Amino acid sequence: MSTLRLTMAQALVRYLAAQKIEIDGQQRPLFGGVWAIFGHGNVAGLGEALYGVQDRLPTYRGHNEQAMAHAAIAYAKASNRQRVMACTTSIGPGATNMVTAAAVAHVNRLPLLLLPGDVFATRRPDPVLQQIESFQDATVSANDCFRPVSRYWDRITRPEQILVALPRAMAVLTDPADCGPVTLALCQDVQAEACDYPESFFAEKVWRFRRPRPDQQELAKAAALLSQAQKPMIVAGGGVHYSLATDSLRAFAERHGVPVAETQAGKSALPWDHPLNLGALGVTGTSAANETAEEADVILAAGTRLQDFTTGSRALFKNPVRRIIQLNTAAFDAGKHQAEPLVADAREGLDTLSAQLSQYRSPAEWQDSARARVGGWTQAAEAVRAPEGAGPPSDAQVIGAVNRAADAQAIVVGAAGGLPGELHKLWRNGETGGYHMEYGYSCMGYEIAGGIGVKLAQPERDVIVMLGDGSYLMMNSEIATAAMLGVKLTIVVLDNRGFGCINRLQRGTGGESFNNLLQHTRHESLPDIDFRAHAESLGAKAVKAETLAALESALAEPYETAGPRVIVIDTDPLISTEAGGTWWDVAVPEVSERGAVREAHETYVAAKAAQRLAD
Repeated sequence: MSTLRLTMAQALVRYLAAQKIEIDGQQRPLFGGVWAIFGHGNVAGLGEALYGVQDRLPTYRGHNEQAMAHAAIAYAKASNRQRVMACTTSIGPGATNMVTAAAVAHVNRLPLLLLPGDVFATRRPDPVLQQIESFQDATVSANDCFRPVSRYWDRITRPEQILVALPRAMAVLTDPADCGPVTLALCQDVQAEACDYPESFFAEKVWRFRRPRPDQQELAKAAALLSQAQKPMIVAGGGVHYSLATDSLRAFAERHGVPVAETQAGKSALPWDHPLNLGALGVTGTSAANETAEEADVILAAGTRLQDFTTGSRALFKNPVRRIIQLNTAAFDAGKHQAEPLVADAREGLDTLSAQLSQYRSPAEWQDSARARVGGWTQAAEAVRAPEGAGPPSDAQVIGAVNRAADAQAIVVGAAGGLPGELHKLWRNGETGGYHMEYGYSCMGYEIAGGIGVKLAQPERDVIVMLGDGSYLMMNSEIATAAMLGVKLTIVVLDNRGFGCINRLQRGTGGESFNNLLQHTRHESLPDIDFRAHAESLGAKAVKAETLAALESALAEPYETAGPRVIVIDTDPLISTEAGGTWWDVAVPEVSERGAVREAHETYVAAKAAQRLAD
């Protein structure tokens, strides 16, 4: 057997560089690169190894470990899970900074390879700098924090262990059902240890989409339910994108006359103006989608885990005879809500189910009612998007301005706060995949880093990042990364001077404004932050738009130079779109000295009457 003598770190990166993916008949590297912030726990071992493979596996340097992992996650999401990035950090705070990002990837079923440095396997120099010592278990390190937020976890304490660990990691990163973050904690001494590795281990490996077909019994049950449906609807989730099933979704909806609503992850599966597209569903949904959901008798949920924002905390689907079919690659998700499971790839499932349904079409009056509702919602949405009124604009008005200025192929990126709700309802995507929202974990700080990942994955499309001042202050460092890499982004910062979304929720549950907007926090003096100047100091071209007209003008200016541009606009923190939406279960205190809270609790109890433990 022919062997190569390499350090563990050299072998690891050589293996990663040999992994390929077949996309549209063409082979490409599976790994788009490695994000790295070096420290004593990885610079000598993995750092030296990465230096030697730059031509095959590029290394990108971030400014914050969590942020660079967000960029890697966004890259995978924008690549429909067909391509992946890895992230490496030192031992200690660099490693634990990535735990939040691992949770983001885990919740959203997105592939991410994390390679944090770890303690010395020999323990000879213990305790080393940045080592967390467990008083009860000497085998525990800080990297054990990754266990609950990883789909696969391993600690490499011998160089030959990667012969088993790496193929297992790849199986998870490329599996449609088990896809998620993988953590391989790399003991820093082992990174530098040499081993005679089989040369065959580094042979090129080509991965292809696995497309599980539905079980015939499950398929027959689902077809029987749908064929009798008088008021069917489809809920399109992120799995529709990941399985490249958008064309199949459209064909299914048109052939069988079934209206489609979209989750946050599923939005842009259909063009916004498709006649059967009801728009956003749930708490952040349109009136068209939610009114249809209340009446639907059969709900085909494709590629979604039906979380609480989608189902109105299990109170949205009100038809007493309703049945749910869960089309999902993961049996774990397909069994939720007492649904009839249809465990399969979304594209295979839609295509085979459509064939089983043959000439079935929903009643004409059901399709007509869906179109009428869409028309009504379009008018309501246009009213709140319109640039009217005095004072700072609403988020909805800013969205309208940005949307009007955006190309049809643009991708809008966001994550947390009030913007995802407004964007879900109001953003009008042109091309498929034009909406990129991290709302599974709703992680503030994802936005700018995520925009970088999206642009790296789809450099031919314009990328527009929209975020509030709260998210900007949490994680703005990757503006410098975008400037350094020449990544072309448009970043729109909506400054409402605090956490406006949670302030509105606080008031909506009977509370007084407290500790959310800056003016309601403990302070000696209120900060007056110049976001334009700050962004400019990080390397962006930045302007402050005083009006909506100025915002549209700034967006319309030619943008040919590399790097990010930032446009800041002040917004009203109190206004949100009242049209659309549905109830969301946020527990209100049963006991309070304040009448507003007691009143809110009574409303809460009444709303819970429509909530079911099972659907």
